[in-house]
This record gives sequence, C-alpha cells and structure tokens, in this order.
Amino acid sequence: MARMRQTLHEIIVATRGKGLYDFTSEVRGWVKACGIRNGLLILYIRHTSASLLIQENYDPTVQADLERFLSRLVPEGDPIYEHTLEGTDDMPAHVRAALTQTHLAIPVAEGRPLLGTWQGIYVFEHRSAAQVRSVVLHLMGE
Repeated sequence: MARMRQTLHEIIVATRGKGLYDFTSEVRGWVKACGIRNGLLILYIRHTSASLLIQENYDPTVQADLERFLSRLVPEGDPIYEHTLEGTDDMPAHVRAALTQTHLAIPVAEGRPLLGTWQGIYVFEHRSAAQVRSVVLHLMGE
C-alpha cells in the first residue's frame, strides 16, 4: 500500500504590471521533482491585488482580451472607490482579485499536473506597477 505524502513549495513570479504571467513550466518541474505520482496540487497566491488563473496558453490575444475586459468591467479612477491609499489602481486591483481566484486545485497523475492541451497556469497581475508575487504550492498524494 502506497503511503500518502505531502510537500510545500513557494514560487516567486515577478510581474511588469497588469497582465497574465505564465509559470506553468515551473509548476510542472517542481511536481515532477517531488516524486509524488498521483495526488492533488493546490496553488495559493499570497496577495489581495493579484490572482491565479488556468487559461489558454496558445493564443496570446486571449490574455490581452481578458485584461481589456476586466479593465472595462473594473475601471481605475471610479469615484465610487474610497480606498485609494496606494493609487488609483489600488481598489480596482482588489475588486479584480475578488472576481477571479486566489487558489487553484489541479489533479496530478503519473507525476504531471493534469492540464488540458492548451491550458497554462498564470498569475493575473491587477496592479499597474511591477510587483513580486508569492505563490504557495501544496502537493498531496502518493
């Protein structure tokens, strides 16, 4: 009988402002190195103004369209925002993060995350300026 194991890791993703930043290869590499063949991978971003997405990784216009859509949905400088401590993009970044996801769960089989053919794992940066984002990975399985 296989014994259940678990392990934690942190990946740092440097961003250059609003947009999607693919870090699928780092995730795949770490999962493979862990030696856990089958299980569940949980990813969690430790920020309130960025989020995580699984999204198409083939056509970059998908990422650009997502950014344009959220910019239209949650515009900067809207007078309804009271929280502007860190600038006009501060509160919109929090709203965008609330509308998306701060965590993902991905099955792992044969030592690989079970992503679809055109799926990639992204940090979705919601701030205008460059940031350094921390993503925690927790892999459980055998």
